[in-house]
Amino acid sequence: MSHSLELRARQSLTLTPRLQQSVRLLQLSSLEFQQELRTALDTNPFLEYDASQTDDVALETSTSASTDAASGDESMQAEHAGASDTAVAEMNDAREASADSAQDARDDQANDFPGDPYSRSSSRNGTGSSGDGDADPAAWARVQPTLHEQLHGTLCLYRLDERDREAARLIVEALDDDGYLRQSFADLVTLVDFEPALSEDELLVALRLVQSFDRPGIAARSLSECLMLQIDALPEDTPARAVAREIVVHHLERLARREHAELQKQTGCDADTLRDACALVRKLDPKPGNCYGRTEDNYVVPDVIVRQIRNKWTVAVNPAVLPRARIHRMYAELFAQSAGASRSPLAQQLQEARWLIRNAQQRFDTIQRVAECIVAHQKAFFQYGEIALKPLVLRDVAEELDLHESTISRATGNKYMATPRGIFEFKHFFPRELGTESGGTCSAAAVRALLKEMIAAENVRDPLSDVTLAKMLADQGVLVARRTVAKYRHLMKVPPAEMRRQV
Repeated sequence: MSHSLELRARQSLTLTPRLQQSVRLLQLSSLEFQQELRTALDTNPFLEYDASQTDDVALETSTSASTDAASGDESMQAEHAGASDTAVAEMNDAREASADSAQDARDDQANDFPGDPYSRSSSRNGTGSSGDGDADPAAWARVQPTLHEQLHGTLCLYRLDERDREAARLIVEALDDDGYLRQSFADLVTLVDFEPALSEDELLVALRLVQSFDRPGIAARSLSECLMLQIDALPEDTPARAVAREIVVHHLERLARREHAELQKQTGCDADTLRDACALVRKLDPKPGNCYGRTEDNYVVPDVIVRQIRNKWTVAVNPAVLPRARIHRMYAELFAQSAGASRSPLAQQLQEARWLIRNAQQRFDTIQRVAECIVAHQKAFFQYGEIALKPLVLRDVAEELDLHESTISRATGNKYMATPRGIFEFKHFFPRELGTESGGTCSAAAVRALLKEMIAAENVRDPLSDVTLAKMLADQGVLVARRTVAKYRHLMKVPPAEMRRQV
């Protein structure tokens, strides 16, 4: 066996570190990109926060207004450039004089009210009623307490021992936003360290206590229990109260399917009493926790803003998500003048800082190009709504922009567009294509819009079934199977025909 050496030339595609960073930044959402930028500002000494760009940008400012303001600023700058030094000095003297007089007025006011905590200065901060224009309107805003805050406040009014108070507090903390207790007692016992451990009987007593705190139905463990608690809180002379309680305890599914004949047979009541009982159940609140305030922390920040200016739809990047970072010029110049800068570990950080700035700009350029292409294809949507959405695929946008389809996929993932019709994800403008009887095509979003209109106009006593909806679509030239209609109806969160029927 002989050994030999052989050289071969081969070409292969590899992603450079800069290209890898560009791909990663493109697929991030606006919030993730801001977090990535803040991390780079904290770790890279060659990056600094760009304070020249204001964070509070009014989204309603039109492009034409911005152009007019820019031209006005230029004329004002030209006028100020021709002003004499004497005029500038006079303006500075007047500004200093006004500041001194304001300070004197504040000192006099402090002397007039030396120890009064309710002085006029407090009213200027928004806590008084002086009517000053600098009062903070947020100081007068009424904040609705959340469900947990309300129940904890009520719990403080009860004289309980340590174990009972902790058990009630545990029940309150375990409630979800709808006001339901979804966790079992066995899971709740393991969450607190008591000696001896809390028993399920103690938690049951605490649950009954919490259920009596505020709105009836709070701290229920199921929909049936929630409705039963609300019925029990009604006066005993309420018409059909007993029948309504029996329905929510034993026959709630039959009521949802509107099986009134079977309900009348099971409850043994007449038709009028059953009608009153069903009406009573429908008036109950299945989610009593929604009546309280909520601390919403999930926000959608649009990446681009679409406006109509002079009968033309324009796309602009949201100024609120633009990168607020730049190269620290002083540090970069000092580093360039140092000896052996190219071999220093800081050279890599400077290169990464430059890559980040360029890739961030390229990210927003790509997003804007993709958004402009979407608006150009779906122009009818902004005029007529969902029913005018056209079929569109990523390949069409990629071919028009001369980009790879994977790049378009990254540029449309987790990206949002603010339009006069609301905020939509980029993926919303890529509906699936469906065939028509005439050989043309229509989008799945348009079919859903048609179904929504048909269901909204139906007779509530005789609602349209999925088969009927499919036939009505076929009469309009849209060929859709019954299963497709059922799927679209489920996506729109519309119940079946038997559950939409009203007597």
